[in-house]
Amino acid sequence: MKKWHFEADYLQACNCDYGCPCEFSAPPTMGFCEGMGAWKIERGEYDGVSLDGLGLGFAAKWPGAIHEGNGSVLLYVDEKASPEQREALITIGAGQAGGLPFEILATTFSTVLEPQFVPFDFNVNGVNSSVTVGSNFRITLESIKNPVTKEPEQVAVDHGTGFIFQKAECASARDGAVDEENMKFSYPNKAGFISRIRYGN
Repeated sequence: MKKWHFEADYLQACNCDYGCPCEFSAPPTMGFCEGMGAWKIERGEYDGVSLDGLGLGFAAKWPGAIHEGNGSVLLYVDEKASPEQREALITIGAGQAGGLPFEILATTFSTVLEPQFVPFDFNVNGVNSSVTVGSNFRITLESIKNPVTKEPEQVAVDHGTGFIFQKAECASARDGAVDEENMKFSYPNKAGFISRIRYGN
């Protein structure tokens, strides 16, 4: 198996309440999962092919909890990637190159949609980060507000056995929406995360 790794800033939004019960091995808030994420790769490599400066994203939905499977996924790959870089990112994102989290997530999908090659526009600024991927994918994070004082809360998770991230700041996803032919959802003011990750096989 070809070796790969990357370090990235990761933004995530989903339909669960703040903190996301999935991080605590509990059922999703609504009984099903619809979520999205994007990685701003700072540095990385796949079998000698540089992945520096590229974006990779996904939108996915599952009829129940993620581990129960039968999900659908759409991968987004940075349009500025070369043919070799595109192939590398699709191979990684589809779980075919091994390594967490992709090799686990791949086992939960029964439908894999055609990947899209689109521009990524990241603004990485802690819990106030955002990303636009193409014209139909948006994550906008902000601080969770105290329900009484409306002041920003500082909340983080330390999920030592997590496979997507192990440490993350919890945010409110003011905007977590995708609008594609076979992947449409929008969940404002639901669970969001920002994390710094390192993956590899």
